[in-house]
Amino acid sequence: MPSRPARTGSPDAPAPAPDLRRAAARVLAANWTGASTVPSRTLYPHQWSWDSAFVAIGLRHLSAHRAQRELESLFAAQWADGRLPHIVFNPAVPADAYFPSPDFWRSSRAGRAAGAPTAPETSGIVQPPVHALAAWLVHGADPELSRRTGFLHRAYPRLTAWHDYLLTRRDLGGGGLAAAVHPWEPGTDNSPCWDRALARVTAAPPDTFRRADLDHGHPHDRPTDLDYGRYVRLAGDYRDAGYDDRAARPAFAVEDPCFNALLIAGEHALAAAARALGRDAAPHTARAAALTRALLTRLWDAEAGLFRVRDLGPDTLVGERAVTGLVPLLVPHLPPGVAHALRRTLAGPAFAAPATRLVPSYDLTGPAFDPQRYWRGPAWFNTAWLIHRGLRAHGFRPDADRLRHGFLAEARRSRFAEYVDPVTGAARGARHFSWTAALALDLLHAPAEVPRP
Repeated sequence: MPSRPARTGSPDAPAPAPDLRRAAARVLAANWTGASTVPSRTLYPHQWSWDSAFVAIGLRHLSAHRAQRELESLFAAQWADGRLPHIVFNPAVPADAYFPSPDFWRSSRAGRAAGAPTAPETSGIVQPPVHALAAWLVHGADPELSRRTGFLHRAYPRLTAWHDYLLTRRDLGGGGLAAAVHPWEPGTDNSPCWDRALARVTAAPPDTFRRADLDHGHPHDRPTDLDYGRYVRLAGDYRDAGYDDRAARPAFAVEDPCFNALLIAGEHALAAAARALGRDAAPHTARAAALTRALLTRLWDAEAGLFRVRDLGPDTLVGERAVTGLVPLLVPHLPPGVAHALRRTLAGPAFAAPATRLVPSYDLTGPAFDPQRYWRGPAWFNTAWLIHRGLRAHGFRPDADRLRHGFLAEARRSRFAEYVDPVTGAARGARHFSWTAALALDLLHAPAEVPRP
């Protein structure tokens, strides 16, 4: 990546590790509910699926036992069909604190045929599968504790069922990749990558719901009312189909590179877990290899130098370039030419942000770029962590080190913001955000081990 001049609060400035570590630990303590960690006490007052996985990755450096609890509280809400819901609702939180609320999702009733638990109430959609990687890293933080508590022994079948669900019921394109049926599922909620598919969705009328997110977030930072109405329509239609992936005919269905890259990383982690448990790792290594082939065949764009989203409506690649197409650096055994092309794209004008070493969520030169609005431009900490891990895995150590230093400096300067403006460096979204603090803790420690097949 090109060098940049140092500035006040620059990523080149060294982060005071002990102070940053204590500050990150305070954020996670403040957001702990007794069973799990909320992303933010204001904007996100329940448990979110991939947030908890990232939180556990950081918590393992403070308390492996608490990191285990973080994941197991999520596993307790797993549906019988294997899905891990994207929200687990805390019944102590007022119903109007977040929308869509438990009364909207009605998981215990509408999801009964799909195996939703009677309690707790959850959403019916999913989020990216970071969980197997997180569980393997948590196990590795204290293998003896994991053996005593039976953590990996219990987690392994849960995670295998979760991946089975994605690889069977969600292979909607028939090409071997998992599909998302709602823009919230890939985690990059309002990315321009979804615009074309969302344009086919009729929005729910604005008088049928109230946006609680605007009570705590600035409208310029959040998705538009039109997009939110489309999100509500998609979620309501899925609910009304009983959350049945066979019966539902989704108006929105995409294959996302980040989502599937995490599924591949998770299969490698499950292979490592299987070996640790004395089981056969071969099914997981075979699935990882098949997924990698499908990812390259269906989503790689050599001319653009990144992976693209596939819109399953017209069954074509989406033209927008976003961070989701760079996260597959995380995948082991990419062809060297692909890994080097991704590195060049990271360093190029589309993703080399002027004010931060974090990676913008969308092409800086793209027509839909917005430096403030959620996933339409701002630079996020969790995707930076994933890309850092990928750079290290493929031997791009100087690039990884620069990204690591930038991450830690931005986390300190922004007070663990949810994300930052890539043009000005201003902190945006929530402050004291849990995954920012947790992943800062992880980067303050020695580089995490990469599970090998």
